[in-house]
Amino acid sequence: MMLRRVPITSVPARVLLAVGLLALTVIGQGPAAHAASASASSPQRILAIGGAVTETLYALGLEDRVVAVDTSSTYPPRALAEKPNVGYMRALSPEGVLSVGPDLIIALDGAGPPDAVKVLKSAAIPFETLPEARDEAGVLATIRRVAALAGVPERGEVLAGEVAADFAALAELRARIPAPRSVVFVLSASGTAPVVGGAGTGAQAMFALAGVSNAMAGLNGYKPAVGEAVLGADPYAIVLMKDQNHTVSDAAVKAMPAFAGTSAIEADRLYRMDGGYLLSFGPRTPQAARDLAALIYPELALPPLPAHAANAASTPRASGTP
Repeated sequence: MMLRRVPITSVPARVLLAVGLLALTVIGQGPAAHAASASASSPQRILAIGGAVTETLYALGLEDRVVAVDTSSTYPPRALAEKPNVGYMRALSPEGVLSVGPDLIIALDGAGPPDAVKVLKSAAIPFETLPEARDEAGVLATIRRVAALAGVPERGEVLAGEVAADFAALAELRARIPAPRSVVFVLSASGTAPVVGGAGTGAQAMFALAGVSNAMAGLNGYKPAVGEAVLGADPYAIVLMKDQNHTVSDAAVKAMPAFAGTSAIEADRLYRMDGGYLLSFGPRTPQAARDLAALIYPELALPPLPAHAANAASTPRASGTP
């Protein structure tokens, strides 16, 4: 019986895609990766997707095992400067991810798009997702989980212990705050309507750690500050990111109707912090919360948290931090 040759144009696109991705996986890993003979318990080529994942891997001393990162991996700065970049965590390309030849992918929840993640999870490479931390328990769980996935649980316990001590020191500082001050976080601005952080956001979670209240808690998520949601809100201070992609000038903020006549504007209390430092919820979270509190309560002269291996590296300070 003669075999009939099937024209390639008749092969379903999804089959071609699967074949192509398998080829990329094999080619992308290359001989160096195979030579490492990495086991599932000790991966040697880890792709980090999410700033907290990358920061944690570096704090664990696993820099040499990080094969690539995403654009949100801004700390430490050398991560993006020296490692291949697979793009924004919410706009991943399966081909780009597999081309760096990872033997483990660790990503924060929210990585996407969903179709890309589905393809990656079906590949012959472990793809682990972690919930985004929003409090002390979440940060410590992330540290321990990343360490376990990387095959170094003992290092994870050491780092988690250091960060837990930082949270304890932060709680002592927070106890010195007599009454929470109202603050608004501005993510970005379009025209005269600033996009602010409401309930359920990382900004509100960081405010809670810093001992301040959210002036925009009446909103859910990141929303434009318009209408009744901002009526009566009189924030003591306004916090903005100083990242280039989210730059809003002080003059533009002062001209926004949502903030006209507020205490923050009249007293010129506009503060800027590095977005990754403030909102990534990695091992430096207690330091970020302390720096935010120091801006809002300068009269308390809050001391820096004790330095140790987890935070001894250079940390971007907030503009005006005492």
